[in-house]
Amino acid sequence: MSETFPLCNSGELVDGGAAVPFDVVYGGQTCRAFAIRYQGLVHAYLNRCSHVAMEMDWQPNRFFDDTGRWLLCGTHGATYQPDTGACAGGPCRGGLVKIGLSERDGVVHWHTAYNLKPLEFRHE
Repeated sequence: MSETFPLCNSGELVDGGAAVPFDVVYGGQTCRAFAIRYQGLVHAYLNRCSHVAMEMDWQPNRFFDDTGRWLLCGTHGATYQPDTGACAGGPCRGGLVKIGLSERDGVVHWHTAYNLKPLEFRHE
């Protein structure tokens, strides 16, 4: 069963603008993820290029190319469709790992999956 976690206020995500980063545990590893808004809808992905498993932002929290049409890996130039994460060009080996989001009452929430969990904080 999927759980939801508040991520950010809806107004923090602007079409083609800066992403909101967050951390997740994916397949047992801590990973960075990011949320964006594209054509009015929110989307989220692991911050991991499918060409080489490294973070994609070309500047902190910047993933859109100059046109605002594609997500761009700043290292090797792979491009991805913002609404699906599918490879659109360049050295891709598949698409981005999509993270479920929902938006209600002015808040964006991310959804867990069998292999996608929140970080657990340990109090010492």
